[in-house]
Amino acid sequence: MEYNRRRPSQGCLRGKVAGKAKKRLKAGELDHTISYKLRLAQIASYRNFEERHASLGVAPRYFGLLMVIAANPGQPQSALAHAIAVRRSSIVPILDRLAAEGLVARASGPDRRTNAVSLTPKGEAMVERLKAIAQADEMRLYEGLDPAHVEIAIAVLDHVIERQDRPRD
Repeated sequence: MEYNRRRPSQGCLRGKVAGKAKKRLKAGELDHTISYKLRLAQIASYRNFEERHASLGVAPRYFGLLMVIAANPGQPQSALAHAIAVRRSSIVPILDRLAAEGLVARASGPDRRTNAVSLTPKGEAMVERLKAIAQADEMRLYEGLDPAHVEIAIAVLDHVIERQDRPRD
Protein backbone atom coordinates (compact mmCIF):
# COMPACT_ATOMS: atom_id res chain seq x y z
CA MET A 1 0.00 0.00 0.00
CA GLU A 2 1.36 3.37 -0.96
CA TYR A 3 0.57 6.30 1.29
CA ASN A 4 -0.70 9.59 -0.06
CA ARG A 5 2.14 12.09 0.02
CA ARG A 6 0.39 15.03 -1.65
CA ARG A 7 0.44 17.27 1.40
CA PRO A 8 3.56 17.27 3.48
CA SER A 9 2.91 17.91 7.13
CA GLN A 10 2.54 21.59 7.95
CA GLY A 11 4.41 20.99 11.18
CA CYS A 12 4.39 18.64 14.11
CA LEU A 13 2.00 18.37 16.95
CA ARG A 14 3.57 19.70 20.06
CA GLY A 15 3.62 17.91 23.38
CA LYS A 16 4.89 18.97 26.76
CA VAL A 17 7.79 17.26 28.42
CA ALA A 18 8.80 18.53 31.84
CA GLY A 19 6.81 21.73 31.23
CA LYS A 20 8.55 22.53 27.94
CA ALA A 21 7.05 22.24 24.46
CA LYS A 22 8.68 19.40 22.57
CA LYS A 23 8.44 18.59 18.90
CA ARG A 24 6.69 15.27 18.24
CA LEU A 25 8.83 12.63 16.55
CA LYS A 26 7.94 11.88 12.96
CA ALA A 27 6.28 8.58 12.08
CA GLY A 28 7.43 8.47 8.48
CA GLU A 29 4.76 7.58 5.99
CA LEU A 30 2.14 7.35 8.73
CA ASP A 31 2.32 11.12 9.17
CA HIS A 32 0.36 11.34 5.92
CA THR A 33 -2.50 9.02 6.86
CA ILE A 34 -5.91 9.83 8.26
CA SER A 35 -5.99 6.83 10.59
CA TYR A 36 -2.72 7.74 12.29
CA LYS A 37 -3.70 11.40 12.68
CA LEU A 38 -7.10 10.36 14.06
CA ARG A 39 -5.44 8.13 16.62
CA LEU A 40 -3.05 10.88 17.75
CA ALA A 41 -5.85 13.41 17.99
CA GLN A 42 -8.05 10.98 19.94
CA ILE A 43 -5.33 10.06 22.41
CA ALA A 44 -4.28 13.67 22.98
CA SER A 45 -7.86 14.89 23.34
CA TYR A 46 -8.98 12.22 25.80
CA ARG A 47 -5.78 12.30 27.81
CA ASN A 48 -6.08 16.05 28.18
CA PHE A 49 -9.77 15.78 29.18
CA GLU A 50 -9.11 13.00 31.71
CA GLU A 51 -6.11 14.71 33.29
CA ARG A 52 -7.84 18.06 33.70
CA HIS A 53 -10.93 16.48 35.26
CA ALA A 54 -9.41 13.57 37.21
CA SER A 55 -11.18 14.75 40.39
CA LEU A 56 -14.44 13.48 38.84
CA GLY A 57 -13.38 9.83 39.09
CA VAL A 58 -13.64 7.51 36.08
CA ALA A 59 -16.50 9.48 34.51
CA PRO A 60 -14.32 11.66 32.23
CA ARG A 61 -12.65 8.55 30.77
CA TYR A 62 -16.03 7.07 29.89
CA PHE A 63 -17.88 10.27 28.99
CA GLY A 64 -18.68 9.02 25.49
CA LEU A 65 -20.19 5.82 26.86
CA LEU A 66 -22.17 7.75 29.47
CA MET A 67 -23.56 9.97 26.70
CA VAL A 68 -24.58 6.90 24.67
CA ILE A 69 -26.34 5.43 27.72
CA ALA A 70 -28.08 8.77 28.39
CA ALA A 71 -29.31 8.91 24.80
CA ASN A 72 -30.31 5.22 24.73
CA PRO A 73 -31.39 4.10 28.22
CA GLY A 74 -32.06 0.41 28.74
CA GLN A 75 -29.84 -0.86 25.94
CA PRO A 76 -28.04 -4.19 26.35
CA GLN A 77 -24.33 -4.21 27.06
CA SER A 78 -23.56 -5.62 23.59
CA ALA A 79 -25.26 -2.67 21.87
CA LEU A 80 -23.28 -0.26 24.05
CA ALA A 81 -20.04 -2.05 23.19
CA HIS A 82 -20.82 -1.71 19.49
CA ALA A 83 -21.73 1.97 19.88
CA ILE A 84 -18.31 2.85 21.34
CA ALA A 85 -16.38 0.37 19.17
CA VAL A 86 -15.10 -1.96 21.90
CA ARG A 87 -15.38 -5.72 22.21
CA ARG A 88 -18.30 -7.07 24.21
CA SER A 89 -15.88 -8.57 26.72
CA SER A 90 -14.35 -5.13 27.29
CA ILE A 91 -17.63 -3.41 28.17
CA VAL A 92 -18.26 -5.52 31.28
CA PRO A 93 -15.33 -4.22 33.38
CA ILE A 94 -16.04 -0.68 32.20
CA LEU A 95 -19.66 -0.94 33.32
CA ASP A 96 -18.49 -2.54 36.58
CA ARG A 97 -16.36 0.56 37.29
CA LEU A 98 -19.19 2.94 36.41
CA ALA A 99 -21.60 0.94 38.58
CA ALA A 100 -19.11 0.96 41.48
CA GLU A 101 -19.09 4.77 41.29
CA GLY A 102 -22.89 4.79 41.27
CA LEU A 103 -23.19 6.18 37.75
CA VAL A 104 -24.98 3.31 36.00
CA ALA A 105 -27.37 0.55 36.94
CA ARG A 106 -28.05 -2.76 35.23
CA ALA A 107 -31.39 -4.51 35.16
CA SER A 108 -32.19 -7.94 33.79
CA GLY A 109 -33.07 -7.80 30.14
CA PRO A 110 -35.98 -9.53 28.46
CA ASP A 111 -34.20 -12.89 28.11
CA ARG A 112 -32.11 -13.12 31.32
CA ARG A 113 -28.92 -13.31 29.22
CA THR A 114 -28.80 -9.57 28.72
CA ASN A 115 -28.53 -6.59 31.03
CA ALA A 116 -30.30 -3.34 30.26
CA VAL A 117 -28.04 -0.42 31.26
CA SER A 118 -29.27 2.98 32.39
CA LEU A 119 -27.86 5.99 34.18
CA THR A 120 -28.58 6.46 37.86
CA PRO A 121 -29.62 9.91 39.08
CA LYS A 122 -25.95 10.43 40.05
CA GLY A 123 -24.96 9.37 36.53
CA GLU A 124 -27.44 11.79 34.98
CA ALA A 125 -26.04 14.65 37.07
CA MET A 126 -22.47 13.68 36.10
CA VAL A 127 -23.38 13.62 32.41
CA GLU A 128 -24.85 17.12 32.66
CA ARG A 129 -21.70 18.35 34.40
CA LEU A 130 -19.39 16.70 31.87
CA LYS A 131 -21.44 18.00 28.93
CA ALA A 132 -20.84 21.58 30.08
CA ILE A 133 -17.12 20.90 30.54
CA ALA A 134 -16.83 19.14 27.18
CA GLN A 135 -18.66 21.96 25.40
CA ALA A 136 -16.15 24.48 26.75
CA ASP A 137 -13.29 22.19 25.69
CA GLU A 138 -14.77 21.88 22.18
CA MET A 139 -14.97 25.65 21.86
CA ARG A 140 -11.27 25.91 22.72
CA LEU A 141 -10.50 23.19 20.17
CA TYR A 142 -12.37 25.10 17.44
CA GLU A 143 -10.70 28.46 18.13
CA GLY A 144 -9.50 29.96 14.88
CA LEU A 145 -11.37 27.47 12.71
CA ASP A 146 -14.08 28.45 10.28
CA PRO A 147 -17.38 26.83 11.41
CA ALA A 148 -17.80 25.43 7.90
CA HIS A 149 -14.48 23.60 8.26
CA VAL A 150 -15.61 22.11 11.56
CA GLU A 151 -18.78 20.78 9.87
CA ILE A 152 -16.72 19.34 7.01
CA ALA A 153 -14.33 17.67 9.46
CA ILE A 154 -17.25 16.09 11.32
CA ALA A 155 -18.75 14.85 8.04
CA VAL A 156 -15.42 13.34 6.99
CA LEU A 157 -15.02 11.64 10.37
CA ASP A 158 -18.58 10.26 10.13
CA HIS A 159 -17.67 8.79 6.75
CA VAL A 160 -14.48 7.21 8.13
CA ILE A 161 -16.42 5.70 11.05
CA GLU A 162 -19.12 4.36 8.74
CA ARG A 163 -16.50 2.76 6.51
CA GLN A 164 -15.01 0.98 9.53
CA ASP A 165 -18.41 -0.48 10.46
CA ARG A 166 -18.92 -2.09 7.05
CA PRO A 167 -18.31 -5.80 6.69
CA ARG A 168 -14.98 -6.63 5.09
CA ASP A 169 -14.94 -8.48 1.77
